[in-house]
Amino acid sequence: MTAEPVSTAGQPPVPGAGAVALVESPVQLLNVLEWAHIHPPTVPADPAGRAGADASAPAAVSDEPAAGPLTVVVLSPVDPTSRGQLRRMAELARDEGAVVRWFEARGTRGGLLRTALSLAPLLFRVRHLVIGDPFSRLVQVLLPLCRARELTVVDDGTATMEFTEILATGGRLVRWHRSGRRRSPLDAAFGIFSSAARRRLTPGKRRHVELFSAMPATPPPGMALRTNRFAWTRSRFGPPRTLTSTDLIGTSLVETGVVDPERYLAVVRSLAERHGAKRYFAHRREAVDKLHRLAAETGLEIVRPDLPLELVARRGPIGRTVLSFPSTVVHTLPLALGGTGVRIVVVDIDEEWLTAAASPRAHTFLTGINHSARDLHGLAPAGDV
Repeated sequence: MTAEPVSTAGQPPVPGAGAVALVESPVQLLNVLEWAHIHPPTVPADPAGRAGADASAPAAVSDEPAAGPLTVVVLSPVDPTSRGQLRRMAELARDEGAVVRWFEARGTRGGLLRTALSLAPLLFRVRHLVIGDPFSRLVQVLLPLCRARELTVVDDGTATMEFTEILATGGRLVRWHRSGRRRSPLDAAFGIFSSAARRRLTPGKRRHVELFSAMPATPPPGMALRTNRFAWTRSRFGPPRTLTSTDLIGTSLVETGVVDPERYLAVVRSLAERHGAKRYFAHRREAVDKLHRLAAETGLEIVRPDLPLELVARRGPIGRTVLSFPSTVVHTLPLALGGTGVRIVVVDIDEEWLTAAASPRAHTFLTGINHSARDLHGLAPAGDV
């Protein structure tokens, strides 16, 4: 199924005349809109490849406008919650003048092949490609079809931190929660595409790669860095009405096999009692049965957001205090909610909560997310509040 583009200037926009973005989640599409909001200019990394280039610094490249409208290619996920949020985000993208094309690349026989064949002409001619998840096998399969010399990687949450580390060390493009597992024959087969994707996403003489991120990621030498300050979100929504109560943000760490479900339930119950939390904002990947049990045993009101949490929080109402486990939002909500008086509090993950199947890197990675959020945004740990 393909969503029809909507004209914004009396003439039907031409897909691929400007930048093309491949997105698979609502958060990726949000960050593409943030990138488009301030594009151009861009800020290249310094010659020594040091991190810290800032969007407020003078532009060092051309400020020429894009050749045409942004084309957003939605590679639709299967789960209903993500699909629903993506459809809402697609409406917002059209309102901003983007062309949106929707592809069912998953869940149907031959979906990947049909998608690749349909996108081949578009990808072959595009000059600037924007991607949200370099770890995605679907994106890795499509990358060889693209000859763009300008590439931008926008945040897909905390995966950005891993992506830049892997590029710097030359490792495999595999997420942390999968890195400790035995490789299957399918993993080995996709390894060819993964290696090719890593090469394509590495800056070179004939290839400019930009990172657009709100995360504390350190780009490798030669990669341009631009900071995402959620300027589009702040200009488009809010400021929100704040409530006197506390909100708790859920996580899908149980669903990914990292945190034990019974431990998680006990921790959520304890947090709700200690901090007087009233609402629980569910992650889009959280299982329905788990959420029903949380509601029954903790008394929390379960909220299933219809948009990424940054937009939901900015629209409001939102609690004056927001508790969050280590995740992307401990870095993005302080930016989206800056100046509103909302306090973000981080909840550390105890090693005892982890399952036997959790990656050896799990605790270190999750702890690093919270520590960096405290350092960058001055957030308090839940134990101190």
